[in-house]
Amino acid sequence: MQTTLCVLTLNEIDSIKVIMPQVNKTLFDQILIIDGGSTDGTIQWCEQQGYEIYVQKQRGLRQAYLEALPHIRGDLMITFSPDGNSLTSVLPALINELKKGYDMVIVSRYLGSAKSEDDSMITRFGNWMFTTLINLLHGGHYTDAMVIYRGYKKSLFYDLELIDDKAFKMPEKLFCTRISIEPLLSVRAARAKLKVSEIPGDEPKRIGGERKLQIIRWGLAFLYQIFFELFNKKSKPVDTSLGQDKF
Repeated sequence: MQTTLCVLTLNEIDSIKVIMPQVNKTLFDQILIIDGGSTDGTIQWCEQQGYEIYVQKQRGLRQAYLEALPHIRGDLMITFSPDGNSLTSVLPALINELKKGYDMVIVSRYLGSAKSEDDSMITRFGNWMFTTLINLLHGGHYTDAMVIYRGYKKSLFYDLELIDDKAFKMPEKLFCTRISIEPLLSVRAARAKLKVSEIPGDEPKRIGGERKLQIIRWGLAFLYQIFFELFNKKSKPVDTSLGQDKF
């Protein structure tokens, strides 16, 4: 089982110079920078450091994942933010947990003594509310269903039909935004009764750059998805042991 670290960037020059040198490259079979079209020198710095880079053609985190999928060589992928929010010190524990056979492992900001220093009162309440709804409505057991920092089998994009636009197009159209996959990934993993684990991991404050969170639009779009999935008859237990056959 090979592992790819997917580093999501968009104008992160100040933080990436601090964070990426802390990453132990020997932990991974591939490190892939997935860039949203940075104009601040992020791409050039990554090129100088010898990183493999994919520059996405369409904007949005979901589009970043979908466009980069053919370039991700790992059976396991870890989605990582180099803005300072994702602690590099957690990576060894995350990889070890994944290699125990879990379909997905989440680095929870709210498990045990872990805490988020980047939360506001609004974002903390929102994370709690969405996580609680996913647990109650879809049988999840999460403490943090929303966070980007997690690892999972690449095959889940296909097993859980996350490559299908249907679950995203309507809420994106209604609320004039582009949303990521993490809430729906958490919902469908719970409904499919996948083997999911969480490990604690603090979320420090971001280093430089601009926060890209669209609280109201994303929040409404995620609520739409969470409730719409109650009527998704395709959701069913999934056998992920055969996921690698897709590649």
